[in-house]
Amino acid sequence: MAVSVFDLFSVGIGPSSSHTVGPMRAAGMFVDELVDRDVLDRVADVRVDLFGSLAATGAGHGTMPAILLGLEGYRPDTIETDVMEQRLTSMRAEGKIRLAHRTTVSLNESDIHLHPGRRLGRHPNAMTMAAFSSGGDVIYRETYFSVGGGFVVTETEPATRSTASADTGFHSAAELLALAERDGLSVSQVMLRQECEVRSEAEVRAQLLHIRDVMVACQANGMARDGHLPGNLMVRRRARDWFVRLDSEDPERDPAFAEDWVNLVALAVNEENASGGRIVTAPTNGAAGIIPAVMHYALHYTPAGHADPDETTIRFLLTAGAIGSLYKERASISGAEVGCQGEVGSAASMAAGGLAEILGGTPRQVENAAEIAMEHSLGLTCDPIGGLVQIPCIERNAISAGKAINAARMALRGDGTHRVSLDQVIETMRATGLDMSAKYKETSTGGLAVNVPVNVVEC
Repeated sequence: MAVSVFDLFSVGIGPSSSHTVGPMRAAGMFVDELVDRDVLDRVADVRVDLFGSLAATGAGHGTMPAILLGLEGYRPDTIETDVMEQRLTSMRAEGKIRLAHRTTVSLNESDIHLHPGRRLGRHPNAMTMAAFSSGGDVIYRETYFSVGGGFVVTETEPATRSTASADTGFHSAAELLALAERDGLSVSQVMLRQECEVRSEAEVRAQLLHIRDVMVACQANGMARDGHLPGNLMVRRRARDWFVRLDSEDPERDPAFAEDWVNLVALAVNEENASGGRIVTAPTNGAAGIIPAVMHYALHYTPAGHADPDETTIRFLLTAGAIGSLYKERASISGAEVGCQGEVGSAASMAAGGLAEILGGTPRQVENAAEIAMEHSLGLTCDPIGGLVQIPCIERNAISAGKAINAARMALRGDGTHRVSLDQVIETMRATGLDMSAKYKETSTGGLAVNVPVNVVEC
C-alpha cells in the first residue's frame, strides 16, 4: 500500500480538491518553508504563477483566494467559513496579505499570473511561488504540482510514498487479492493491517468515524440550505426542497425509496462542495458525494448497517480506501490529468468495492464490483460549464452512486470470476486519460463547457 485511507479521505473545503485544497496546501508549504529557513522577515514581495488547468479554470474553482489564504497560514482542514470570508473581504479591500500571519506584503487575486496554455512537465496542475527581498533578490522559489485529491508534490518528490512492509504491502489488485487469500482476510482487514503500521487500531477506527461524521454533517448542511450556488450559472440548490418532499413521502424510510435517498445525499454533498463548504475529499471534491451516498445505502439498507453502523462504516471506508489507493498509485484521480473517469469513476469503483464487502462479498467479488464500476466509467470527460464544479458534476455524482450500487449487486450475483480484472481496467483508464484531448480534462474548452450557453444554463 502506498496511499493511506486518510490521504484519500481528508477534510477540506470546496469546490475542488485539486484546484482549491491543493493550491491552499501548496501555499502553506511555501510559507512554512520561509519560516523554517528563518527568512520570512526579509520577504518584501511574492510572485505566484499558475499553469495549465489551474490557470484555465482557477477562477471558477476558487484557486486564487485559496492561495492567498494558504500564504497567510490557513489550512483547508481547519479554516472556519466565517474566518475565511472575513479574511477574503479584508484582503480584497486592502490588496495585502499577512504571510504566516506575520509579514505584510502587497498581493491580491489579480496579481496572480495565469498561463493556461502552458504546461510544466510533471502535471497539468502546476504553480510556482517566489519570495523576493526589498532589493529584488530571490529569497526562495519552488514549483508545486496539485496532482489530485488535494495531494501536492514538488518537482523532486514522488507522487506516493510507501508506508507498508514488503510482506504485507500491495501495489496492485492482484497483490491485494493474494494477501487476502494467503492470510484469510477480507479487503478491509488487509487495509486495516496496513494502517496499523503507522497508527494504532483505536486511532484508525476513531478517525474513520470522524470522517463519517463530517460527511453526514456536510450532507445535512446541504439539505438545509436553499437559494443559488455561487457563480454566474445561477444554479438553484435542489437538495433542501428534495429533502422536505422526500421526508414527507417516506417517513418510515421504506426501502422502496432507497434510490431517492442515495440521489439526495449525493446532490446535497456536492451542492455544499460547490458553495465552498466543509467537505470530505473522497477521493476528490468533484466526486465527494459518491462515497457518502453509497455509505448511506450501506448503513440504512443492509443488514450489516442496521446491526452495527460503526463497524459497517469502518469496513466500508477501509475497503473503499484499498481500492482508491490502487487508482492513486497506478493511474490518477485528477480530472486535469485523465478526465472525470479519474474522479467520479474512481469514486464509484471505490464505493462499489466497499458496498460489496458490506453485502457479504468475498475479496474477489469486491474486486469484481470495483472493476465493473470503472469499466463503465471509462472515457468520462471533465468539461465543467463556466469552470465551476456544478454542471455536470453535481448530478454526475448521483448517477455514479447508483452505478456503484448496481455494480456491487451485479458482482454479488457472481462468484468473483470475471474476464476483465481491476488491474486491467485501471491501466485502461490511465491510458485512456493520456490519449484524451486536453480540452476534455478540466480546462472548460470542450464538451458541455462550450456547447451550452452560460446565460441560459439550468440543470
